[in-house]
Amino acid sequence: MPATGTFSAFPKLSEPLGLFGGTFDPVHFGHLRLAEEAVAQLGLGGVRWLPAGQPPHRGQPQVTAGQRLQMVRLATAGNPRFSVDAAEVEAAAPSYTVHTLERLRRELGPAQPLVLLVGADAFAGLSGWHRWPELFRLAHVAVSHRPGFPVEAASLPAELAGEFAARRQSDPALLQTAAAGCIVSFAMTQLAISATQIRRLLANDLSARYLLPDEVLDYIQVHSLYRNP
Repeated sequence: MPATGTFSAFPKLSEPLGLFGGTFDPVHFGHLRLAEEAVAQLGLGGVRWLPAGQPPHRGQPQVTAGQRLQMVRLATAGNPRFSVDAAEVEAAAPSYTVHTLERLRRELGPAQPLVLLVGADAFAGLSGWHRWPELFRLAHVAVSHRPGFPVEAASLPAELAGEFAARRQSDPALLQTAAAGCIVSFAMTQLAISATQIRRLLANDLSARYLLPDEVLDYIQVHSLYRNP
């Protein structure tokens, strides 16, 4: 992990690649805005979306993994900096982040800077993830938070607070100087949108328009997704 210092003192590697995993049940504008602002604020070369096939920390989604994957593809198709990775959906095993990062390291090599994008709430629970200390060996972690409410070590579990204090960097440019190991944070525009809210609206035959892309909403309607039985 690079120490804190002047960016010009470190050699640049290739542009960092953001990694954005989630259930995306369904994908919505909040997800898209997070990825877009991460590219701009962190200097990412792009974001690879990683829809979970069998999410281990929640019940099985109401729609199939293939349908969630297709919705992510529809939502991201117009952005050349976004790509979609179907490997977790196609795998027969639960989707653990550490396994995905190990696979991407094999695919992209040891020198490629990888940046795992997570929200502040998810980051606070990171110490409950499978083999969580190994995540920092495989990637940087970028935490999105509400404007004016930065991530603080005092709000984190003790084990995670120690890692946060040791690895935190204030300059996102440092993500380009090592392949993994740093923690950075960035404030993102807050959109009061949640997948739970969207599923509830659709289940009650109410409009979810302007909460998610029209292409995704059209797909949901064509396939009668999220309706009450």
